[in-house]
Amino acid sequence: MPSQYKQAFDEVGYVIIPDLIPPEARPELEAATARTVARTRAGQWPHRRVVGKQFPPFDTDNPDSWGVQHVMHPDLGEPAFAKWYTSLRNIVTELLACDEDALQMELFNILINPTAHDFALRWHRDAVDGTASPEEEMRVLKAAQYGIQWNTALYRDSCLYVVPGSHRVLRTPEQRAHSTDIAPPENPMDMPGAIRVTLNPGETVFYNSNILHCAVYDSKQPRATLHACMGSTAGGAARAGNILQHGLLWMKEERFRQTLDATGKVMLDRLIEMQESAGEEVRYSLKG
Repeated sequence: MPSQYKQAFDEVGYVIIPDLIPPEARPELEAATARTVARTRAGQWPHRRVVGKQFPPFDTDNPDSWGVQHVMHPDLGEPAFAKWYTSLRNIVTELLACDEDALQMELFNILINPTAHDFALRWHRDAVDGTASPEEEMRVLKAAQYGIQWNTALYRDSCLYVVPGSHRVLRTPEQRAHSTDIAPPENPMDMPGAIRVTLNPGETVFYNSNILHCAVYDSKQPRATLHACMGSTAGGAARAGNILQHGLLWMKEERFRQTLDATGKVMLDRLIEMQESAGEEVRYSLKG
């Protein structure tokens, strides 16, 4: 029988779970986050999500940032991130209904508030372009899901908006009208069925990447939310397209491997195997 978390995740496309940062790990993780955000805002970390660009590939045209990329990168020198990331294996296997020996390492970033500009992401599904036909949209929605992503808030976070249950159904004509243009919404609540997701510090929302979602970033509201994903090897090349577009070749370097514990190394090996089987071409899922 599915757990209450698994049941909620399957039915509405997201679930909020408390206390996934152990008390003994919180000071170290918060300190690593503060240092990383400070370096990014000071121009000392190049891998960032820039204001004015919603999806990869990201450029460096704007000095203001809404996210920090690749926080497990050895050049950053913050081992607390990989340590915490790999500690979430149990809840991920529960929600994905897979075995631990199928888990592969994927992305780990931080979502932050810009300091000089408000910013927003448009309504989207991560792997379906907003202009996709109903037939193409349904093909993706019917496909099995082999990955999961999550946001863990270090501060109170009300940036995310979702349409519950939309991960399994086509958009209505009204919903298509609010999610075809690359422009972000003036008011996210204009989307039929939308709700605002609020996380208290220490809470995590896991969500299906096919759920209709958007985000609004207030430059005056502090945000430091750990944003990551993990996948199953069963996804193969289908999973590769959504992950490799973020640029993960640095994860094949031996110096990164040496920063991981035994579990992390095994998960990394599975990611590298996926990358090598997918080939060299990188395709970007969304525009904007």
